[in-house]
Amino acid sequence: MSTSRGAINVQRRMMSDQATQYEAVIVGGGPAGITVVGNLLERKLSPILWVDDCFDGGRVNRLYREVPSNTKVKTFVDFAEALTPFRRILGNMPSRSRWDEPSESDSVATSKNDKLSELRGLDQEKGCKLSFAADMCLALTEGLKTTPGVVAQQGRLEEATLDENSSSPAQWAVRVSNPESFEAVTSAGTKRLVLCTGASPTLEPLPLEPHLISAQPLELDTALSPTRLSQALFPEGPTTVAVIGASHSAILVLMNLYHLASTSKPDLRIRWLTRHSLRYAEYMDGWILRDNTGLKGEAAEWARQHLEPETFKQSDVSNYVSRIDYQSGDEEGTFEENLQGCNFYVQAIGYRPDPLPKMKTSGGKEITPYFDNERGTFTYVKESEGGSMGDLARLPGLYGGGIAFPERVVDPQGNVEHAVGFWKFMKFIKRVSPQWN
Repeated sequence: MSTSRGAINVQRRMMSDQATQYEAVIVGGGPAGITVVGNLLERKLSPILWVDDCFDGGRVNRLYREVPSNTKVKTFVDFAEALTPFRRILGNMPSRSRWDEPSESDSVATSKNDKLSELRGLDQEKGCKLSFAADMCLALTEGLKTTPGVVAQQGRLEEATLDENSSSPAQWAVRVSNPESFEAVTSAGTKRLVLCTGASPTLEPLPLEPHLISAQPLELDTALSPTRLSQALFPEGPTTVAVIGASHSAILVLMNLYHLASTSKPDLRIRWLTRHSLRYAEYMDGWILRDNTGLKGEAAEWARQHLEPETFKQSDVSNYVSRIDYQSGDEEGTFEENLQGCNFYVQAIGYRPDPLPKMKTSGGKEITPYFDNERGTFTYVKESEGGSMGDLARLPGLYGGGIAFPERVVDPQGNVEHAVGFWKFMKFIKRVSPQWN
């Protein structure tokens, strides 16, 4: 047994011997879950039960290591340096107290100790492969799992029950399943339940009768990875892939397909179906227009060079990519005509939150939570004393963050977006978590 695993098991036994009550239960081990654990530790809140299936850095590490970031490297460094617990872990410098800043007097600090050295060595004003951010998440995860006051429980939150009648601060009872045993279940109580459950690519049914669809769906996650995409399309013969959408993800997929067609698979053809012209993030005076919805970084540069009307026909990309423009409401006719003869289609039309665990009241009533994107809290329809359903009420003790529960932001021109990204998650949680008492 490794030292790390042994320390975690000892810590878990110590906690179970004392009680199963926690100051917070955090669900999710991706960037948002890491952010929340760090922020609660920064506020000296413990013990914390941290629940995740794998503790492997989330989708960023599992699926998107090859994807170029749409933000600058310095934002990842800012994320890593935003909290004392993070600085202690990544600087590999202990302090005399687990709450204090790391101190060079307590440890010999050298560049070899700095787990951010690779990130710091990159051009801070440009993007990078997400593998660098993923490695940062893995380092933070391992450090947080062994931090005193954190109990890392591999498993899945199956159920959460709210005691509406508790006279003490809001109490949730949770049940966590163990993937290694169907019978092993961890039960715990908490004042705060924080959902950082993530999101997956949206996959909508095509507006066509099944017999009209000969093309097979190709998962967006596969198409975003040059390695997995190549594996999926070989040893296929002549192949045609339709790409639906004009988002950041859609452009990255087009980039990957074009690179494959222009190098190792010249019999590959791409049909690009889009409802609108390309939209770019624009750097204004102190703010960014379309900061969360516009193209940035490598995708923006490639789109400007190859996909805009004035550059497309002169680009080699046009030898492999056919652009099909259509209007909203014309999907059925457009898809019926242009998916004929395609082997695969990719939907790059956004992400939707992953399913939540079952939530109910102690009286057995199912809870449907509604997220407040400005406060990081939830509301629900509370049953009145007479037994009828009442108005929306604050759902005590439940909070959220990350791509499934992002902050709602309004730019100086009044445009509304949801803020998604490592540093944006950090700013949101830093702002709202002090009110999670």
